[in-house]
Amino acid sequence: MKLIKGDKVKITKGKDRGKEGAIEKVWVKEGKVTITGLNLYKRHIKPRGEGQKGQILTLARPLPVGNVALICPKCKEPTRIGFKINRNEKVRICRKCEGEI
Repeated sequence: MKLIKGDKVKITKGKDRGKEGAIEKVWVKEGKVTITGLNLYKRHIKPRGEGQKGQILTLARPLPVGNVALICPKCKEPTRIGFKINRNEKVRICRKCEGEI
């Protein structure tokens, strides 16, 4: 997985296309990420006993990794991620400006 928690990304597909946010959680096996405050949906919950009220929760739904693009901290543009090996260490780089991420 090329994306990690805390990366700033831009959504490229879906109902929130064009919006930016930070990655909150990464699901590696499913290939999905959750972005804070984006791709929200409402969940209606029934009352679970007498005297309790039902409620409507707003939750963030995971997005596939292919629907987001990393925003490079140096050139501030959405980009793909590459890798470079420096002294036996794998480093992520921006494909546009070749800077380290």
